[in-house]
Amino acid sequence: MKKLVVLIMCAAFFASCNNKGGSNEQLRAENDSLLSELTQRNSELDEMMGTFNEVQEGFRQINAAESRVDLQRGTITENAASAKQQIASDIEFITKTMEENKAQIAKLQSMLKNSKNNSAQLKKAVEALTAELAAKTQRIEELQAELAAKNIRIQELDEAVTGLTADKENLTAENEAKAKTVSEQDKAINTAWYVFGTKAELKSQKILQSGDVLKSSDFNKDYFTQIDVRTTKEVKLYSKRAEVLTNHPASSYTLDKDDKGQLTLRISNPKEFWSVSKYLVIQVK
Repeated sequence: MKKLVVLIMCAAFFASCNNKGGSNEQLRAENDSLLSELTQRNSELDEMMGTFNEVQEGFRQINAAESRVDLQRGTITENAASAKQQIASDIEFITKTMEENKAQIAKLQSMLKNSKNNSAQLKKAVEALTAELAAKTQRIEELQAELAAKNIRIQELDEAVTGLTADKENLTAENEAKAKTVSEQDKAINTAWYVFGTKAELKSQKILQSGDVLKSSDFNKDYFTQIDVRTTKEVKLYSKRAEVLTNHPASSYTLDKDDKGQLTLRISNPKEFWSVSKYLVIQVK
């Protein structure tokens, strides 16, 4: 909403400028553009809130139907036929409403993805609705188990559980696939490679050519060691003399000697160190 207020203030500012000279046509065009964007965002927000309210109303009706099912379960032995009929009717209603809510939540997710209204609170609200849908699915499964324990089989309930279980499995598979993708992306972002060797060794692998490092694309990539920049903070060089050949900010690392005079490269600021290059080449002597 803060963005909308800013747009309104900007629109008012440009309108006031008409009385202060300048290009009236240009100011009017800019004003019209801002007002158009404001109208579009208001329309998007109204549609989102309308859909959000529909989903909440759907859950309210589901809760009411669940309460009726709980009440009827207590009277099955007294009036089995009518109780079973009422339970079947309520289960059918719950299933239908849950499917509608699922579709509306998917619509909200799509709208949020494509909208300029980047509201963190609205995103949290949609996530809460998604969690509630999963909880309701679990509740339907529990109802089926409870009724089955009493040797009460309702065809509509069995079909509902089958459908919802399939949806739940599909959702789980989708979430696992997304999590795997995010994990792979995260791994790629935080992956780097390092190598150290003598001048002759680096030349033999085409890492160092004519005094230049990694200038040719045919250098031996397999000669490098792959690391995760979040966990690898130091590289032991097993040498008393070393020079970092690739470009890394000098303030982000140190070359420290141990009690035997051998050097270890210590990365004090990984984010800064790897900001220029994900390849680290060190020449030792």
